[in-house]
Amino acid sequence: MSDATEARAADAPVLKTAHGDITVLTLNRPASLNSFTGAMHQRLLADLNDAAANPQVRAVVITGSGRGFCAGQDLSDPDMAAADGGAPDVGAVVERHYKPLAMRVRSMPVPVIAAVNGVAAGAGANLALCCDFVLAARGASFIQAFSKIGLVPDCGGTWLLPRLVGRARALGLAMTGDKLPAEEAERMGLIWRCVDDAALMDRALELAQKLCAMPSHALAQTRAALDAALVMDFGEALSEEARLQGQLGRKHDFAEGVAAFLAKRAPSFKDR
Repeated sequence: MSDATEARAADAPVLKTAHGDITVLTLNRPASLNSFTGAMHQRLLADLNDAAANPQVRAVVITGSGRGFCAGQDLSDPDMAAADGGAPDVGAVVERHYKPLAMRVRSMPVPVIAAVNGVAAGAGANLALCCDFVLAARGASFIQAFSKIGLVPDCGGTWLLPRLVGRARALGLAMTGDKLPAEEAERMGLIWRCVDDAALMDRALELAQKLCAMPSHALAQTRAALDAALVMDFGEALSEEARLQGQLGRKHDFAEGVAAFLAKRAPSFKDR
């Protein structure tokens, strides 16, 4: 699999590398554990939008440079400056940056994998949890750090945490702000897999390659259906399943999957 890195300055807030059909986006502020600035938000959102619009891209991996994945918001960024001598408008920062970022990740037309290489704190932890799969290095950790500065979880944390681990554990993680090692995060079902540190990117790319060979449109609809079912009753979920099957059953990938199964050959999926 050939790699192609887009030409960017070494200090660009996000680096982009193509591995065949896979786009790897690397948060690139290692001196500050890849904490978010306005510039990083803009670049990451633009890169995700580009990947969404590119029919050649069939999976996205998000990771961090250096020893951390993402430490959340950079509190020294101009976005966090006090307005008119008063308090900073943290809500405006969430509305302007974190909401569109989280919504973009959750609506990508292809699977998104977080390869968590170190600490993922605050909004950095919840950015990872927005992804379809979270692979974490054994030395990585997750911290809902918001309570330590008098805030609530953002970047989707209030929605994601109870759905992933239940209310009791969600409250414990959010209220204490304690560090959660990757192995424990896997045990409680917060993340998909914990892997050896040195194998993280290999395992992430292997998973991405597997997903690239699968029917992308059906995978994206699976994500949307599972999310929607969380606020439906059983009958509504069954009706939504029927609606989606009606749509997907008319797509190339369904016909190709059936034909490949009957012919005992590997399918070639194209829908996205």
